[in-house]
Amino acid sequence: MGWERPTHTKQRGAKKYHPPATPYQRLLADTRTSEEVRRQVTAIHGTLDPVQLLRTIRASQQELVEIADRPTSGEAVAPIAPTMEQFLSGLRTAWREDEVRPTNKPKEKARRGRRRPNPFVTVTALLHEWFEAEPWRTSRELFERLQTEQPGVYPDGQLRTLQRRLKEWRREMAHKMVFGAEAAGETPERASVSSST
Repeated sequence: MGWERPTHTKQRGAKKYHPPATPYQRLLADTRTSEEVRRQVTAIHGTLDPVQLLRTIRASQQELVEIADRPTSGEAVAPIAPTMEQFLSGLRTAWREDEVRPTNKPKEKARRGRRRPNPFVTVTALLHEWFEAEPWRTSRELFERLQTEQPGVYPDGQLRTLQRRLKEWRREMAHKMVFGAEAAGETPERASVSSST
């Protein structure tokens, strides 16, 4: 689909697109096309058969496959078995050339530990109580409540840390709702202790 020159409206560089058309239709619609070319193109267009064209393409593809499968010399060369030294020296890198099996799974990366000290270590239990009492509250609302109760202690940049913490708590709560508290294997006390580490 072609495009015309940008029309200088309020949106700078806005493009105006032509309606979709084939190259044949574009050639006929172009005022620069002479009548002789129009007649020739129309005559060629009338003889085109998409089914026959597809057959020709398939036949050409099959011919290319047969050419690619032919041996380069007159006789096929039998594969040469590697020597014992070549076999043993290739064992170190043989695993890289092995096929990827459906059961093959990449090793899970070790979970990255905490790099900085937890800024909410002293108020984790309090935050968890607020969360359990009103689980519909957003992390921003809990953070603003914490800032109101302890002004100047928690800057705005620590909101993202609390958002990650609440995401973990919400996941644990959903797991308990679906599978029960015993299946989750954690009590609120253990959850608050594990999240504070």
